[in-house]
Amino acid sequence: MFDTLSDRLQAALGGLRGKGRLDEETVSKAMREIRLALLEADVNVEVAREFTATVKERALGEDVSRSLSPAQQVVKIVHEELTRLLGAGDSRLVFGKPPTVILLAGLQGSGKTTAAAKLALHLRREGKRPALVACDLQRPAAVEQLEQLGRQIQVPVYALDRVDPVAAARAGVDAARREGYDVAILDTAGRLHVDEALMDELERVAAATKPLNVLLVLDAMTGQEAVNVALAFQERVAFDGVVLTKLDGDARGGAALSVKAVTGKPVKLASTGEKLDQLEVFHPDRMASRILGMGDVLTLIEKAEAAVEADEQAELERRLRAGEFTFDDFLASSKMLRRMGPLQGIVKMIPGLGRQLQGMDVDERQLARVEAIILSMTPQERRMPHIITMQRRRRIAAGSGTSLDEVNKLMAARKQMAKMMKQLGKGRLG
Repeated sequence: MFDTLSDRLQAALGGLRGKGRLDEETVSKAMREIRLALLEADVNVEVAREFTATVKERALGEDVSRSLSPAQQVVKIVHEELTRLLGAGDSRLVFGKPPTVILLAGLQGSGKTTAAAKLALHLRREGKRPALVACDLQRPAAVEQLEQLGRQIQVPVYALDRVDPVAAARAGVDAARREGYDVAILDTAGRLHVDEALMDELERVAAATKPLNVLLVLDAMTGQEAVNVALAFQERVAFDGVVLTKLDGDARGGAALSVKAVTGKPVKLASTGEKLDQLEVFHPDRMASRILGMGDVLTLIEKAEAAVEADEQAELERRLRAGEFTFDDFLASSKMLRRMGPLQGIVKMIPGLGRQLQGMDVDERQLARVEAIILSMTPQERRMPHIITMQRRRRIAAGSGTSLDEVNKLMAARKQMAKMMKQLGKGRLG
């Protein structure tokens, strides 16, 4: 996600390190590199020009803090301007009298149907009771796909008319209201291009259901074309915000960086992977931090909280207070890390670490090897690591298909972790 742009921006800003002061020539050179990086990322030309002009004006202006070095000052300004470009301000969904209607629009192939299911799961995890309404009667098997996704996430799908999309939408919302659901998410039809029939159908569905949120689903990987699609929709359908799909595969970031500046509508949600639980609220300030290699601690914390059940959290805290850290705890931590998502993405959220590991492969198979070693131990050995003798270590290595050296390293790592947990328990929780 944004890897190419991130590398280029960090390289451009890195050239400012060691400079004693910010003169116009130094800043102009950095801005040329940043503008080129933005254009290569498929950012709108006018957006790139305005962005670099604003950063340059501020960097050479009078709002320079004496507590920051010249390089830090420019990074701070770039971060603030990136945040503004990505859509600073409140971009949360609006909820009203149940059921709140959310209409998803977009071209065929943008990922609308999957986005609808992801949004339903996201809202359910936030305590809402969502229902899905099948209104895409154009694409073959679209209704069946939505029904299958609904079964996977255990959310009802209303497909009450297979001929008229307006009747299907109205009947679905009415059914959601009768059955006490908070939110009705409408999956509407798309076309291969913006056309009169598509817009007319969307207008009629919207008029019949009065959605509080109209979200335009755009494929992030289409870059500037996604922004052109947004402009074409805006001429006929007043949408409130954007859902960006396939953001995890977008190394450039042109759509995310241009759509708010060009349309005035914020990116509200972003799909960051193929799994149905990989939909995130789009936080411009956090995304700007990721792009600049500054990490994303808040999202990391949210992912950790979502990955750990309340009872697991309480038990882990109790053990931490006692200064205990067994191999059962080690195994639980490993599984929690896996639930948080791809390790490569998690590492990039840790400030400083993502930049240090740049270009290196974070080997997820290593986690599997650690788990294999622990699972080759007896329950007693996992609970009481101190009883694991050299003979037992050899047995564990053979049983897990690993080496004695790997087992020894894991034993040492657990001991170090237990020591750290004990100190943490005394220092913070005692």
